[in-house]
Amino acid sequence: MNKKDKAPKVEVLPSLDIDLKKSGTSDRKADIDYENIISELHDEVEGEEPDLVDLDEDMILPVLSEKLPAITDVSTNKLNQYLKEISRYKLLSRDQELALAKALKETGDIEIAKKLVLSNLRLVVKIAMEYKYTFNNVMDLIQEGNVGLMKAVSLYDPDKGAKLSYYASWWIRSYILKFILDNFRLVKIGTTNEQKKLFYNLMREKQKLLNQGIDPDHKVLAENLDVSEKAVALMDMRLGEGGGEISLDRPVGDEAKQSIGDFVSSGEDFTEDISFQQSLKLLQDNLDDFVKGLKERDREIFQKRLLSEAPASLQAIADDYGVSRERIRQIESRLIDNLKLYMSDIIR
Repeated sequence: MNKKDKAPKVEVLPSLDIDLKKSGTSDRKADIDYENIISELHDEVEGEEPDLVDLDEDMILPVLSEKLPAITDVSTNKLNQYLKEISRYKLLSRDQELALAKALKETGDIEIAKKLVLSNLRLVVKIAMEYKYTFNNVMDLIQEGNVGLMKAVSLYDPDKGAKLSYYASWWIRSYILKFILDNFRLVKIGTTNEQKKLFYNLMREKQKLLNQGIDPDHKVLAENLDVSEKAVALMDMRLGEGGGEISLDRPVGDEAKQSIGDFVSSGEDFTEDISFQQSLKLLQDNLDDFVKGLKERDREIFQKRLLSEAPASLQAIADDYGVSRERIRQIESRLIDNLKLYMSDIIR
């Protein structure tokens, strides 16, 4: 097989060289110390950190990541393939999970950690699917969630009473949200009443129409939401819908006995602390506060470059302030980094 014909490898689970002191893939820069943010989130749920004297996460996680399933055959839908791959791993009962977690804490056995992770891969898919409209590539979100799941397994203390699925959900969601913040285009979330209405209601209305068997094209959505068709098209693009949509009714496997919606249901009494709508609302509600807290020049540059429907060029803004184009680029970069940090603090 020559290089052209070789099927590319889909890195759904992290590779051996992933740096688990940082969130996400190895080629992404860590703009903020997210380890501290997640640690505080962990404290909020479970109290003090578990005793890691016998359980060294830096040793366990890289080895564990190598043992988990990866998909190399991408001749059909990637998500379908992944769901079929992880469907081989059975969910554990509460008693089984507790016994394994205690054994892991005592021994640090990689194989035990692997069983706990594999039995909760469905939970990662379930949470990742909540953000399918926020970020096009669900497989990227699953990969990030899997890193969070492995982190949770390495830190989980069964003696504190919380279920692993509940505890892990915080880590999974934290890694996914951090990934979205690092990679999501700084879209114009919405400043007019029409844009805000669309931001909150577009995806909900689209799913409602799909459930009724109606094709949710821009014209129908505009009529139902009482906004312009152009506004629908723009918001649709900003929310990343152009890359394709994943329906929870899509069948998994050739026999089509299960849908994605059926598959990702974990059967657990699972508390979803930050839902898709809540996460979007966090961004919307706090963006205005972030902008108001900026110095006058920074606020003007932020609005002209990042919030305007017709962004001004770097050179045009540089001419207005009598500085170089590079200086404006540096300010813009700093503002984006500060926004990421600000939003991360809010999510925490």
